[in-house]
Amino acid sequence: MSHGGDIGDLVLTDAEFRMFCDLFRGYCGLHFGEDTRYLVEKRLARRICEVGAGSFAAYHYMLRRDTAGDQELANIIDELTTNETYFFRERIQLRALFEEILPRLRTRREAEGGSLLSIWSAGCSSGEEPYSVVMLAMEAGIEMGRDLRVYASDISRRMLQKARRGVYRPASFRETEPRLREKYFVEKDGQWRISDEIKRHVVFTRLNLLDRGRISLLGTMDVILCRNVIIYFDLETKQEVIRTFGEKLRAGGYLLLGHSESLINVSTAFELEHLRNDLVYRRPIPGETRWDRWQMAAMAAICTSDAEGKLG
Repeated sequence: MSHGGDIGDLVLTDAEFRMFCDLFRGYCGLHFGEDTRYLVEKRLARRICEVGAGSFAAYHYMLRRDTAGDQELANIIDELTTNETYFFRERIQLRALFEEILPRLRTRREAEGGSLLSIWSAGCSSGEEPYSVVMLAMEAGIEMGRDLRVYASDISRRMLQKARRGVYRPASFRETEPRLREKYFVEKDGQWRISDEIKRHVVFTRLNLLDRGRISLLGTMDVILCRNVIIYFDLETKQEVIRTFGEKLRAGGYLLLGHSESLINVSTAFELEHLRNDLVYRRPIPGETRWDRWQMAAMAAICTSDAEGKLG
């Protein structure tokens, strides 16, 4: 058992590391491998000193048993998670969203007698992603509240507070055109505050992606953006989260993952759709037969092969 009131005195044993990993995975799906052990040890130790727990074992007991355990779990998850993001991240995908995905969804929705589309930014961090969606919607002439609504969630209370505050440092604008920053932000003391006109169109809520009860309170979505989030989950947790997304998406709705993420070996419930400049996942419509140019090329090759075989 570890003891001491100074960070340098606390040493995480193999058994304690496994206990914390199991606890975090069960709580919110976060997976920590051996390569992250030093980071986990130092950030746990810092938190232990702040709350006066005294040892890793005592802190683990606090997280599991104490009446303040849920709040403290949220605090340590804040310490352990990386929240690196910026406005208009993976811009090609956002362009595909507005140039191809939303027009298709809008056409189908209008044929069904409706118009309002819903987007959920799952794992929104400090808010740059959902605010980027609203800014692009404004630029495209989409009427927020009538044509489109945006929901955003994260497990980190600290990040959600920052998102609701809407004040950003220059690093958040590395992919932002100066024109858009001037149009939708106000600068003060080296920081930029997003306009209320953008802010009021994003509904922020704290959500654990493993909490199916709370997620069930969200309405059905047309698009889910969950980019650079599932890379932190193990396979079983990825499968559970993607299954939940499939349940929340309307048939024909889209799931946009980060460009380094895929559903290979994770789920077969989505089809991969080739857009002009991007690949995205789509929840199929029951009974629908769809032919994109890649499928057509594959079928043509198969037919040619079959014909040559018969001639031979």
